[in-house]
Amino acid sequence: MKKPSSYVLLGGLVAGAFDITYACTFWFLKRGVAPRRVLQSVASGLLGPDASFNGGWRTALLGLVLHFSIATTMAVTYYLFARRWSELWQRPLRYGPLYGLLLYGVMNYIVVPLSRALPGSPNTVWVLLSIAVHAFLIGTPCAIFARRAMLAGQPVTPPPPPTPELVAR
Repeated sequence: MKKPSSYVLLGGLVAGAFDITYACTFWFLKRGVAPRRVLQSVASGLLGPDASFNGGWRTALLGLVLHFSIATTMAVTYYLFARRWSELWQRPLRYGPLYGLLLYGVMNYIVVPLSRALPGSPNTVWVLLSIAVHAFLIGTPCAIFARRAMLAGQPVTPPPPPTPELVAR
């Protein structure tokens, strides 16, 4: 049996991998943007666009670390709330997408505006797909792995001993 924390961390890694794969794929197909540039855009929230986009692979690596740190924080946050409200882990396919929508709002209307990053793209396809990705590829994995963590943390009860009637047969 794995420790609950390993499931929560795995949830963050899965959600982060889905999200960054989506972003890199979308921008490469739409405008030929290299993944390095996408990762640098993440780092620009901390460094600002000038320092980030002129920093080469070092700032791209920083963006990757920041991205997965944020995704893992999202998974940990869901797990901590699920420990308090059991409905969250008992119904991950209901509450995961709702959590993803909440995350979309928090990231795009609070975190990014308060960061040093440039505003996000107003491209309608990007926005609509990003909302769906947050709902189903970020929020849902956070919820599913929180459920696995909660189940892993429960004691396993052994089956009852056989009754004399069953042993005699």
